[in-house]
Amino acid sequence: MPPPLIIDKPLLRQRLARALAGNVRQPDAGATFLLDAVSDDLVQRLGAVERHFKTAIAMMGVTGRLAAKLVASGKAGAVYRIERVPEAFAGAGNQAIAGLVGDEEVLPLRPESVDLVVSPLALTWTNDLPGALVQLRRALKPDGLLLAALAGGGTLNELRFAMTQAEAEIAGGASPRVMPFADVREIGALLQRAGFALPVTDRDVLTVRYATPLALFSDLKAMAASNVMTGRDRRPMPRRLLMRAAEIYAQNFTDPDGRIRATFDIVSMSGWAPHASQPKPARRGSASVSLADALAPDRSRSESD
Repeated sequence: MPPPLIIDKPLLRQRLARALAGNVRQPDAGATFLLDAVSDDLVQRLGAVERHFKTAIAMMGVTGRLAAKLVASGKAGAVYRIERVPEAFAGAGNQAIAGLVGDEEVLPLRPESVDLVVSPLALTWTNDLPGALVQLRRALKPDGLLLAALAGGGTLNELRFAMTQAEAEIAGGASPRVMPFADVREIGALLQRAGFALPVTDRDVLTVRYATPLALFSDLKAMAASNVMTGRDRRPMPRRLLMRAAEIYAQNFTDPDGRIRATFDIVSMSGWAPHASQPKPARRGSASVSLADALAPDRSRSESD
C-alpha cells in the first residue's frame, strides 16, 4: 500500500518557484538563514570525515550555497546539484555547477552511481521518507555517505499552538496548518530499515526571534515553508484568523524584551552504504568475559560497605 500523501508536491514546487523568483527580483538574505545554517553545519560535519569522495550530490540546497561549500571544502572531486524546480538554477553564480531537476522520492540517479549525498532540509517535505532513504542508499556506491537534515518534532510548536487556539475560537475546530515533523529516534530506525550502516542521528534546537509574529509569517512565506499539506483548508485564510493567531502567539511566546521566539528543531543524520571494510558488531555470544564477572568487583565492594 502506498504511503498517505501528506505533502502536495505540485503546490510545494509552485510556491518554491514563486519564492525563488521573488528573491531573484528582490533578494532577501534573511529568508535563507535556516537553510544556510543547516547547509553550513552539514559541510562542517563532512570536514570531520577523513575521506575524499569522487562524486558528490548537493540535493535540493535551493540557493546554490551548499554546492559551492562542497566544492570549496575540497572533499569531493566533482559536485552536482539536484533541485526541485528549474528556478533554483537562476541567479548569479548558480550556473557554475551542473545539475538537474528531480524529486527525492523519484531520484534521477542510477544505483551505485555517487559517493556522497548531502541534503539540507529537503527530506522534511517527503511523503515517503522510508522509500526516499532506500533510494538514496541504492544510489550510493559501497562505502558512500549520506549526510542530511530535516525538521524535527519541536519545529514551530509555538505557531502550531497559536493557530490551533485561534481556529478553535473562531471556527469551532482546527484544520491542519503546521505539518507533522519527524522524531530523532524514528529517523535512526528508518536509516537502519533502509539498509544504511553505522547510522547516526542527533538534534539541535535553534531559537529564532522576531519583532512580531507577522514577521515570522512573512519569513515562512519567503522560505516557501507555508502550508502545503494535502489536508489543508483550501479556502484563503481569513484575516481575522491570522490576526487572532498573531495575538495568541504574542501573548504566550514573547520574551521580556518584547520579541517573540520561534523554535526550529533540526534532526541531522548520517549513514553509510554497506561495505566489507566497515566495522561490524561482534557476533552474539562471542564475548570472552561475562558482564557478571566484569561487575563482580564493584558488587563485592558495595556489599562489604
